[in-house]
Amino acid sequence: MEQITSGSTDIPASLQQPVSFIRQKPVRLVIYAGLILFLILIVIWPLITQLRDPSFEKHIVEHRVMVGMSKEQVLQAWGGPQTINTTFTDDGIRQEEWIFEDWESTSVVKHRYLYFEEGTLIGGWFQGSGERLPVQGPSNPHSPKPKS
Repeated sequence: MEQITSGSTDIPASLQQPVSFIRQKPVRLVIYAGLILFLILIVIWPLITQLRDPSFEKHIVEHRVMVGMSKEQVLQAWGGPQTINTTFTDDGIRQEEWIFEDWESTSVVKHRYLYFEEGTLIGGWFQGSGERLPVQGPSNPHSPKPKS
């Protein structure tokens, strides 16, 4: 059997360890390409959208909101919220949470939340459908007995 010397790069095939799947060059290239595509879609695409409509006029007409809008632009697009919660950070930055309620029926309400810092929209989320449960009555309700 051949001996391996420290200066030699010749290693017998029986002693070589196979290269793991993730370290193969084609696999790494696919992963890097996917990460670059993800970066383009998540970071750069919204910036391009904003550059194409810098005053958000198209968004307002379509009743859509986008990060970077002012409170006035959001009011034009969606109208006023039902609730506004205001807080201040330790640094004195004004933060607001706007809550919109969309009533689908008397028992189904959907909520939309928008978050502002110093008058600029920084994010939001949609809660979805949340049915209100009926009020539970007493376990043994009183029912009058018929008179005989």
